[in-house]
Amino acid sequence: MAATIERISAETTAPTAGTPRERAARYILAGIRLALGWIFLWAFIDKLFGLGLATESKNAWVNGGSPTEGFLTFGVAGPFQDVYAGIAGAAWADWLFMAGLAGIGVALLLGIGMRVAAVAGGLLLVLMWTAVLPPENNPFMDDHLIYAAVLAVLALVNAGDTWGFGRAWARLPIVRRMRWLR
Repeated sequence: MAATIERISAETTAPTAGTPRERAARYILAGIRLALGWIFLWAFIDKLFGLGLATESKNAWVNGGSPTEGFLTFGVAGPFQDVYAGIAGAAWADWLFMAGLAGIGVALLLGIGMRVAAVAGGLLLVLMWTAVLPPENNPFMDDHLIYAAVLAVLALVNAGDTWGFGRAWARLPIVRRMRWLR
């Protein structure tokens, strides 16, 4: 029991010291985490309010638009086109998509729930990848798969501990009991 407590304590409260290379790597990964979190959160905000960048105001979710209908109806190509066309504009798909964007973005920005955010974000990104198969400029690889891999790396190295609340999150009793919440 004491060894387990020491291990958990060391994992969740390890000092931020280390070699200059280790510190640099932590800061770079934290910066990547924040950037990727902003990508997810910005997609949510733009689709929610229609700020005119990717979503016009008239198509905003708050104005009755569907965040999934346009792309899943007109932007999908490849072997899964019929599957995605069938869910385009469905209320459940809109809610799941928007909740996913917001939840993943907030988790990454705060550095909490990194494992859950990595799995959810990875799944969302792989689904988005399957919507445009084959990718336009490569036989199979595109940025969705790269981002999914980056999410996995961020969760594996506890990137939420630097410039985030990952350490404090890890000390919560529920997170200690259910390590997958880390």
